[in-house]
Amino acid sequence: MLSLDRRDFLRLSAGAVVTGAAFSASVTTSIAPAHAAGPQRARQFRALWISSVANIDWPSRTGLSAAVQRREFEDWMDLARSLRLNAVISQVRPSADAFWPSPHEPWSQYLTGTQGKDPGYDPLAAQVRAAHERNLEFHAWFNPYRVSTQSDPKKLVASHPARTHPDWVFAYGGKLYYNPGIPEVRRFVQDAMMDAVTRYDLDAVHFDDYFYPYPVEGQTVPDQATYARYGGGASLADWRRSCIDTLVEEMHERIRSAKPWVKFGISPFGIWRNRSADPAGSATSGLQSYEAISADSRRWVRQGWVDYICPQVYWQIGLAAADYAELARWWASTVEGTDVALYIGQAAYKLTSGDFTDRRELVRHQEVNARYARIAGDAYFSASDLRANPRGAISALVDEAYPSPAIVPAIAHLGGRAPQAPLAVTAARTRDGVRVRWQHPPGSATSYAIWRLDGTDTAPVRAEDPSRLVATLRARPGRAQEYVHRGGSGSGYAVTAYDRTWNASEPAAARTR
Repeated sequence: MLSLDRRDFLRLSAGAVVTGAAFSASVTTSIAPAHAAGPQRARQFRALWISSVANIDWPSRTGLSAAVQRREFEDWMDLARSLRLNAVISQVRPSADAFWPSPHEPWSQYLTGTQGKDPGYDPLAAQVRAAHERNLEFHAWFNPYRVSTQSDPKKLVASHPARTHPDWVFAYGGKLYYNPGIPEVRRFVQDAMMDAVTRYDLDAVHFDDYFYPYPVEGQTVPDQATYARYGGGASLADWRRSCIDTLVEEMHERIRSAKPWVKFGISPFGIWRNRSADPAGSATSGLQSYEAISADSRRWVRQGWVDYICPQVYWQIGLAAADYAELARWWASTVEGTDVALYIGQAAYKLTSGDFTDRRELVRHQEVNARYARIAGDAYFSASDLRANPRGAISALVDEAYPSPAIVPAIAHLGGRAPQAPLAVTAARTRDGVRVRWQHPPGSATSYAIWRLDGTDTAPVRAEDPSRLVATLRARPGRAQEYVHRGGSGSGYAVTAYDRTWNASEPAAARTR
């Protein structure tokens, strides 16, 4: 993930982050685009990253009232829906701090401007509620080891664990980090994150690419004493990787033990290793996360320590050092034979910066993705760049690649059970379109999809024909369930129910009257 302390290995400019710009009204709602970017899918993960570090996306600045912060976040959720996305990845622990009342770490400074100051409400609870009301999955994004974007521990609140345990922390590259090689640190950061997992209705836990810090020329990570104590005879590089492997494996096990339906995903740097260094690597020549930040992302996939992997493939098609098409192929082959879902991290910010000179670069990425059945979706960094819609590029992406909504793909090993089909479905013509109504079935339904039919034949629904998918929405038990298809002209409609891991019920249909 692009942050304050890293540019990609090509040293390309990240460009200014744009905030507050209105999204172009040119996004259409037509069912069939003029030029579809590859075969359309009814099941596709579509997410945006919302960054809180340095107030990149949310909140837009520190010190806003609780009401304004809530409204800003709801605006981001509305943007996600308008772009036909179905998930948000929101940063809730950017720098060893918290966007919820944590017993382990202080309130984040990015809320009020003062670390440790109560914002007067529970931002994480409000975020989860806002996302779920719009039927968006909520992925809580945590940074395990970054403590501060500056290097002076005295600038942290006095009660900060980094000050009460100064031996846990090192300074490097002008920043502060928890030392990943100390077992007590690993347990502590897991405890801090698991507090949110156990207390909130999260759909997923998400890590980005920050493990050991990215290399800084002329500096050495100061963990020699830790290595001498815990290295156990392994090389320094292998030991560091083992420390991160242990964090990943243990975190996955703890999440599964506490809430087996909550996904665990990581968004690593886009290159694991180059083929010149390892025959199993990609045909690239860039920075290798295996060496640079001790991230053995291929092993996490092959061992099944993650439920999804979302590599940051932040480069254009045809780039010699890191060709998007080559990396998409490599990651698709890496997840082959596993039950790990593959989503691709997309650099919307490079449209803003101008590094992507082709307005349709992200559309072309979708055309590449369509070659591989194992690529199940995408996430876009960052939210502000989607809102800015530079050169109309995001409008083009939505028009061509996302002409209809999409349902989050199910991940088999997460389990769950298909709920009972919706009850008493009716479809009635109104002045505005067609009003579809149904009753909430007993059991585990958390959301619905509405499909347009020709007659009442539900075969297209069972096949999940994306051209028939009209909308998805959250279940509201105890309340009337309905959806108005504005301008709708279907001679019949069907509704399917989904549990929280996206297992589908049988469709229930009605002829339009």
